[in-house]
Amino acid sequence: MMKKLQILYPWQQLEKGQAFFVPCLDTQAIREDGLRKALGFRLYDARATVGIKYGKLGVIFFRTP
Repeated sequence: MMKKLQILYPWQQLEKGQAFFVPCLDTQAIREDGLRKALGFRLYDARATVGIKYGKLGVIFFRTP
């Protein structure tokens, strides 16, 4: 069984129109976990998409403006 790292998502500091990137291999699991954490802060405008940044695969989380 594979252990999952605890990721600290900076949803509290994120304002509308801003984004952050989480590098990972299992993009679907990270995407679901990150959006679930956003709902905990009542951020209903949170979105996530899979992308590549600096050659690393991961998930880009953002808030719509």
